[in-house]
Amino acid sequence: MGRRLRVLTGRGHPELAAQICRHLDVGLTEVVNANFSDGEISVKIAENIRGADVFLIQPTFPPAENLVELLLLLDAARRSSAMRTTAVIPYFGYARQDRKDQPRVPIAAKLMANLLTHAGADRVLTIDLHAAQIQGFFDIPLDHLYAAPVLMKYYEERGLENLAVVAPDVGSVKMARAFSNVLNAPLNIIDKRRPRPNQAEVMNFIGDVEGKHVVIFDDMIDTAGTVCDAAKELVQNQGARRVEVCATHALFSGPALTRLNDAPVDRVVVTNTVPFDRQDECPKVEILDISALLAEAIKRIHLEQSISSLFL
Repeated sequence: MGRRLRVLTGRGHPELAAQICRHLDVGLTEVVNANFSDGEISVKIAENIRGADVFLIQPTFPPAENLVELLLLLDAARRSSAMRTTAVIPYFGYARQDRKDQPRVPIAAKLMANLLTHAGADRVLTIDLHAAQIQGFFDIPLDHLYAAPVLMKYYEERGLENLAVVAPDVGSVKMARAFSNVLNAPLNIIDKRRPRPNQAEVMNFIGDVEGKHVVIFDDMIDTAGTVCDAAKELVQNQGARRVEVCATHALFSGPALTRLNDAPVDRVVVTNTVPFDRQDECPKVEILDISALLAEAIKRIHLEQSISSLFL
């Protein structure tokens, strides 16, 4: 591939990094990760990366150590004279506070952008940001991929009939509309309000899902309160025949898996942007592999080729 390509990873999601390397037919550059006795993180890049095109793969889901480890690796790459360092962040955490909508609150997403830039990132590659405007918080190039091609292909291959697409809130309408166009299914919208973080209440339903196989599309599932409330609304009050949930980021925090088990949801389709090894707790969960999409984007960035076709 011309200039040397080096792929590094922290401890956030080494399995995904290994899969990406298999698609790229390159080895994973050795990184020594450790902790001091008080928990402080220590990293060392164990191979020569001077003049290399470095791609650092690390989602920044909680705990905060994943973010700190990424920042330390970026600084290590810069101080090791890497020619260019791209932070590959499959899940961009701390993105939900993207505006000052209340007094005395931070704009966390902007802070994260500043930290990544000052730590040494020359560009960022990520998937399905919680809010598209976060791209504007960066003063370095940012490539924003969508998991939609992987998710759409999955549903196209299944060939479900009498299908309806539902956006669980207004923020998900754009994504859901794209799915409805590709799957040739009507788009429906749930209007909700969020009285406090991680809690949502269904207020109104726009559309008709009577007797239909419904797929709820969202960017992430955190505590699963939103999608479970939506599923109950669709089955109990709107007459949906079956309900599936589809999302890019499977955070599954707190009571999420219990809620999904108890909710009228037949299947939960997510990607592996963050690691998930608790399927025995919720057999409904099905994981789709996103590594080929990321590998193709990395390859094109490395070869200075356009990746705009991957945005679709």
